[in-house]
Amino acid sequence: MTKPAIEIKLSKSKKQKPLAEQLEFGKVFTDHMFLADYLEGEGWSNHRIVPYEPLMLDPAATIFHYGQTVFEGMKAYLDKDGSVRLFRPEENMRRMNQSGERLCMPQFDVENALDALKQLIITDREWIPATEGTSLYIRPFMIATEPYLGVAPSKKYIFVIILSPVGSYYKEGIHPVKILVENEYVRAVAGGTGMAKTAGNYASGLRAQEIADRKGYSQVLWLDGVERKYIEEVGSMNVFFKINGEVITPALNGSILDGITRKSIIQLLNHWNVPVTERKISMEEIRSAQQEGTLEEAFGTGTAAVISPIGEFNWSDEKLVVNSGETGELSKKLYETLTGIQKGDLEDPFGWTFEVPDPAIV
Repeated sequence: MTKPAIEIKLSKSKKQKPLAEQLEFGKVFTDHMFLADYLEGEGWSNHRIVPYEPLMLDPAATIFHYGQTVFEGMKAYLDKDGSVRLFRPEENMRRMNQSGERLCMPQFDVENALDALKQLIITDREWIPATEGTSLYIRPFMIATEPYLGVAPSKKYIFVIILSPVGSYYKEGIHPVKILVENEYVRAVAGGTGMAKTAGNYASGLRAQEIADRKGYSQVLWLDGVERKYIEEVGSMNVFFKINGEVITPALNGSILDGITRKSIIQLLNHWNVPVTERKISMEEIRSAQQEGTLEEAFGTGTAAVISPIGEFNWSDEKLVVNSGETGELSKKLYETLTGIQKGDLEDPFGWTFEVPDPAIV
């Protein structure tokens, strides 16, 4: 397949870059973005890197009315030698295609998408923060743009990649968070869109998260939508439990996102010969393990935090403290190993990372 040419139009007025200590998540964006257009019957065209600016959409665009959109999240890092590293971006692009298939959206060529991403990073390379713990957050997304109010898949789409420099998720090292177990609302059910990374999944979780915030909890633990007893995800992360030496994570069931960090954690644990099992696990089992003293650790996994240790669950006003509210040894080791691989500080025995070419030699 011939790679599409990418037209590059550079910004004539560069933005002022924020100080590393002022960086927050997703509030500042780089000078440029990548776009490509899709038309049914013709495919993808007009691949371009242009100055970051608002998108012009018809008020009747399908995205506004029927929610056809998918997205991904990943990061680029500066290593100690100043090289730019990406962590498993091909997995994110493949998953975005899987999400798109669920929402009747067009597939794109993964290699072409990765080429576009690398070219965009090269264009805005100076935006990658160098301070410890910082990175360049990458948000690819696709939206339906056909102006049509009929309930049917759109015939037109736009694929976009934007970049945002972000600070360290943990300002003073990783600390356990408190989690509220949600008994009323559900995030998704098997057969729905829980396995896809689409906006509706996140919108449906906002009410429960508001309640958790008001009660002083960092995140919501989602239970299954049928029996309301089996654990699925925590906030927008996958979740793991270490019980009596064994690590357990909910099995993918059609309503749980197949996380890239989740997949990497499982591979690391297997590499270390730590017992790890993917299966159903209920809150009753977690409570029993906590009462018996065998619930050793719990943690969430995702792109933003990598590892988020859990120090307490509140289930129907019953507080279940994990590991005396302290970060567990395995959680810390996983965090340090994965971030070390991502930044190039540790050996990568899995071939997960690769360098973005230096613009001086591209």
